[in-house]
Amino acid sequence: LVDATTGDVVLVELFVGVLGASGLIYAEATRSQDLASWVGAHVRMVEYFGGSPAIWVPDNLKSGVTTAHYYEPEINRTYTDLATHYGAIVLPARAAHPQDKPKVEVSVQIAQRWILAVLRHRTFFTLADLNAAIRTCLEGVNARPMQAVGVSRRALFEQLDRPALRPLPASRYELATWKPCRVNIDYHVEFDGHYYSVPHALVGQVLELRVTLSSIECFASGRRVAVHARSHRRGAFSTLTEHMPASHQAHRQWSPSKLIAWGATVGPHTERVVAFQLERMPHPEQGYRACLGLMRLARQYGNARLEAAATRAVALGAMRYKNLASMLKTGLDRAPLPASAPQQAELALPDAHANLRGAHYYH
Repeated sequence: LVDATTGDVVLVELFVGVLGASGLIYAEATRSQDLASWVGAHVRMVEYFGGSPAIWVPDNLKSGVTTAHYYEPEINRTYTDLATHYGAIVLPARAAHPQDKPKVEVSVQIAQRWILAVLRHRTFFTLADLNAAIRTCLEGVNARPMQAVGVSRRALFEQLDRPALRPLPASRYELATWKPCRVNIDYHVEFDGHYYSVPHALVGQVLELRVTLSSIECFASGRRVAVHARSHRRGAFSTLTEHMPASHQAHRQWSPSKLIAWGATVGPHTERVVAFQLERMPHPEQGYRACLGLMRLARQYGNARLEAAATRAVALGAMRYKNLASMLKTGLDRAPLPASAPQQAELALPDAHANLRGAHYYH
């Protein structure tokens, strides 16, 4: 490619895939050999074929094979996930054994001769334009009769490969990455600054997160235990009620209106104190715990004493939970209120002197 702004030449990769029976070829240019390019090329390849073969035989590049081994190669987790999505298994060729994938070795030579050589004098500024030209050449290659058998790859594909391909799933594969994580004490796991809930029984365990552009899936020992829509709000929480302990679920059932209504059953001043807890926080949910603390005080000391403490708290402007708890603990709720509220200090302008500047100075 040529950068349209700077004129710099940008090298790209050529991905080539071929079906084993018919020899039908697929080829496209990709930005690099990274995981996203590797996975995306596979997705477009099976869509070009209209189905997926049962076995994929890739080369040993790192995006597909994490560790090459003669007997037990380690396949990239995302690549395995991709193959599973299309009902296939990955059986990589042995390192330095091109005879394990002879069809694609020959197809690379064909792509060099009938695609790259044909396009060598053309200039492309975008990957889309380059791939459109590659696709035109590719259709010509697949439609051309082969000398050895006298029929085209496309004709053999319709006869041999198409009936054997596994149908494509209803949804296209979405690129996923995997990340290990430990469940925090609050039964949430963190990804990219956001917190997602999992069943509270998994606290302290190590899970695997499967992350896509739209979702977060949590797996414990290979079993999916939670799924959330992905959020990019850093510091926020995505919490499902069924993941909470029973005590937390009871808290979840409360709402600001229900809490204020409860306060009204105790008394008007308690209602005012409850409303204060909800109003003083940026989000009402942050005041829930203080309101639940007021309910505990009502159970411990009784509604009458709580209302008396709330009356004193409103009069003095000390309406936080800890203020009421202290009043009830020390018995201050039983003491009479002051005859009148404290008078605010009067404000007066100082006498005129040389350091004072009037409006004319700032005008």
